[in-house]
Amino acid sequence: MLLLPWWIYVCIIGILISGYMAFRTAREDKMVDQEFIEKEGQVFLERIEKERQMRQEAAQQLEALENDKSVS
Repeated sequence: MLLLPWWIYVCIIGILISGYMAFRTAREDKMVDQEFIEKEGQVFLERIEKERQMRQEAAQQLEALENDKSVS
């Protein structure tokens, strides 16, 4: 066990800990990014739905005006 100086073992342990922390941080960042993407996607879908409803209402109003003109 004492084939190498003690500080080399400390360096190896430090490298392993650093690798674990980098892996854990990368995984947490990926999760945060995914949540942000889902949130922005939901906002985008809501905006599309509102636009669809506005177009539908405009088409209904146009149809109602055309029906009023044809009746008169």
